[in-house]
Amino acid sequence: MPNAPLITADDQPASRFVFGTMQFGGRADAAASQALFEASRAAGITHFDTAHVYTDGASETLLGRFAAPERDRLFIATKAGYKGGAARDNILRTFDESRTRLGMDSVDLLYLHRWDGDTPLEETFETLAGLQDRGLVRHVGVSNYAAWQVMKAQAVARSFGTGIDVIQPMYNLVKRQAEVEILPMAATEGIAVQPYSPLGGGLLSGKYAAGGSGRLTEDDRYAARYAPDWMHEAAAGLVRLAGETGHDPATLAVAWVAAHPAVTGPIVGARSVAQLDPSLAAMGLTLDADLKARLDALAPAPAPATDRLEEA
Repeated sequence: MPNAPLITADDQPASRFVFGTMQFGGRADAAASQALFEASRAAGITHFDTAHVYTDGASETLLGRFAAPERDRLFIATKAGYKGGAARDNILRTFDESRTRLGMDSVDLLYLHRWDGDTPLEETFETLAGLQDRGLVRHVGVSNYAAWQVMKAQAVARSFGTGIDVIQPMYNLVKRQAEVEILPMAATEGIAVQPYSPLGGGLLSGKYAAGGSGRLTEDDRYAARYAPDWMHEAAAGLVRLAGETGHDPATLAVAWVAAHPAVTGPIVGARSVAQLDPSLAAMGLTLDADLKARLDALAPAPAPATDRLEEA
């Protein structure tokens, strides 16, 4: 169980699945973004994730507009520190900008977007604890941290009377490094896990095998992240398995992430409702042991942290 339950402002549990708004105001214009928000709400999602850096602020602005009529029923997360580091001044300045864009006095969860090795952790977490003391942030999280970084930061956070409640790692069928240390750490330490990129930038949706385009063809970072041939072979295997079982590849991919016992709930996203629907379908799919094993076999599991392969 997480250290503190993730609940909405009206004391209801936040949805297990999370909708990520990285496309709002970018690949999804305002109308498409609103349709995605409404489709997520219709599916029962109450947890929405954004960041100060997403689409130059348009993501936060649009999410704030859509969420305003029912703010108390929603769980809103944003992130700071992707640009400019995790120093006090940068966190406070960008978080004020985020709250202005969102039109919200407070957020339910504030993540540090990535590790900052140049700023003392004491400065960072004293700042976050201060935001909590002022009632501006309910939970603290970290994204893109290694397990050792989480534990080092957690020790410092505790010294200021706060703690890391949630982590946000990358995790999907072809990006399984989190299984080595991050997920076991979260399970033993009682930290909630909200993984991003369950579809691997769209690779696991099957669209690239069918000649489609998207982040892997338009963004050099994603192209490099998913360049290895074996990842594309795994994606092709997923498409074949989806055909055999009658599920969409994206549904299987998201359900696989959700099935890990340490995962609190995956973050799903899309640039259109048609793209989103198969991910939402995973909310109603529980993998049986045989199907889970067949999905596991599509991509190699990472070596144990000790690299003693005989113990894998």
